[in-house]
Amino acid sequence: MFLMYILNYLDRTNVGFAKLTMMKALNMSDLVYGTGMGVFFIAYFIFEVPSNIIMEKVGARIWMARIMITWGVISCAMMFARDATSFYTLRFLLGVAEAGFFPGMILYLTYWFPAAERAKAISRFMTATPLAGAIGSPMSGVLLDVMKGVGGLQSWQWLFIVEGVPSVIFGVVAYFYLTDRPSKAHWLSEDEKRCIAARLDREDARRRAKHDLTLLQALSNPTVLHLSALYLAMQIGFYGFGFWLADILKSFGLTAMQSGFVAAIPYTVAAIVMVIVGTLSDRSGERKQFVAAACAIAALGMTLTAICVAVRVDSVVPAVLTLTVAAIGLWATLGPFWSLPTSFLTGAAAAGGIAFINSVGNLGGQIGPSIMGAMKQVTKSNAGGLYALAISLVVAAALALTVHHDRSLEHPDEG
Repeated sequence: MFLMYILNYLDRTNVGFAKLTMMKALNMSDLVYGTGMGVFFIAYFIFEVPSNIIMEKVGARIWMARIMITWGVISCAMMFARDATSFYTLRFLLGVAEAGFFPGMILYLTYWFPAAERAKAISRFMTATPLAGAIGSPMSGVLLDVMKGVGGLQSWQWLFIVEGVPSVIFGVVAYFYLTDRPSKAHWLSEDEKRCIAARLDREDARRRAKHDLTLLQALSNPTVLHLSALYLAMQIGFYGFGFWLADILKSFGLTAMQSGFVAAIPYTVAAIVMVIVGTLSDRSGERKQFVAAACAIAALGMTLTAICVAVRVDSVVPAVLTLTVAAIGLWATLGPFWSLPTSFLTGAAAAGGIAFINSVGNLGGQIGPSIMGAMKQVTKSNAGGLYALAISLVVAAALALTVHHDRSLEHPDEG
């Protein structure tokens, strides 16, 4: 799952580095770029819930293989973008292909891990995103510098090919390797299978006793709607950061390759901290306070970065430090946050509810980058956009503190 998510995040965000040369080559503006990022998430929003429901029916092995192969092919096809229309079209198709991957993985984790251990499991799985940034940023920077004109292609075209093909390969691997449920795992003993099933069945029974929701009830449940709004506010900051990090660093005079290696710093530190936070959240049984505190830290990092950009500091070092603070806060939210919906949703309600939260939240991928693009188009600076992202994260912190969380559902009696 970790390796699959690394490839997913690379293929979703590599356009942030491709932008450094692609936009000029195709004569496209920052506003077109920001809008193109958002088009992906509109498609993601439309197809997310249906995709997760299908996975619940057919199993993770088949559905994840389908998702990975199609997104890998379309990611490679990004090399054929020639204007704003083709750019928007390919980004939309990539969103259709990827829809359901992340909420499917969160749902899949509920088949294997009890709730009291889930924040740590989710955090370990999701370290793929900052580590993908740590690995992919330098790799993308190198590709942009060394692949110019090779084989008659531009360097940004090579970037999409080199980072898209592995997803197709891993899609085939997933079909043969991924195990749908513990009961089908040949590498578990019969006693281990019974132990896992008994623990998860007790939790499921307790949830159903308090929240036996149908799919439609889950989609209109007040807590699900609250979590959707919270995740939207979080993701505005998350994707504004991810898609504009390279551009922010380049504004301090760095080359594409230098930006790639420097961008690895915030991602690496964030990967370490998010596992620590997930472990602490599981040990304490607390979720929403961790999410709120992490959002506040991310807002602080965004604000300080905006100040660095606005005053035009001579060195990139202060900006790297403040961006690292922002990255720590952003990624530290994820383990505790995704433990919240999985603590009370079950069955089809879990499949649909988790997908709905993620699809609404990922509209932030349309809003955040678009805000950054529009603000830069008007002000010729990234500072205004960063302030807007910080405001969104402050709203997220307030929403986190007011979300309902029944801790008793995560610690059923062992019997």
